[in-house]
Amino acid sequence: METIIDLQSDAYFMSEALRMAARAYEAEEVPIGAVVAREGKIIARAFNQVELLKDATAHAEMLALTQAEAALGDWRLTDCDLFVTKEPCPMCAGALVHVRMRRVIFGCADPRGGAAGGLLNLLQNPSLNHQCDVTAGVLRDECAELLQSFFRAKRRREAEAP
Repeated sequence: METIIDLQSDAYFMSEALRMAARAYEAEEVPIGAVVAREGKIIARAFNQVELLKDATAHAEMLALTQAEAALGDWRLTDCDLFVTKEPCPMCAGALVHVRMRRVIFGCADPRGGAAGGLLNLLQNPSLNHQCDVTAGVLRDECAELLQSFFRAKRRREAEAP
């Protein structure tokens, strides 16, 4: 069965992921946000919390997956879609394949570290037991600008530090 892509709802859900990314920015975390949607409703929302939780695995995607699994009472997320502001890294992409996520929609690409077509494509690797449908570039400019703004401010703070 082919997935019907509704670009208007993709933009809506990505705007919700951007709201989560803004929360990460406010917490001085790398501003990446994610939401998991099922049947047109958000069942999980998260943002990067690596520094807050002192946990290298506390990426927005990983936290959103855990919430979605709890909401459904199952680790399989076969009828769910993940919206994330930046292309998933290899760790997150591996988890997305493992939970059998139906679709992964991301904002801006990560050519140096992304695992959804940037550096590599784990999400659609035919050797793995599951492949996710991937949609790239939804609200790309807004997602990229938030990240660029964060790192510009961080570099400025570091340059001004004694």
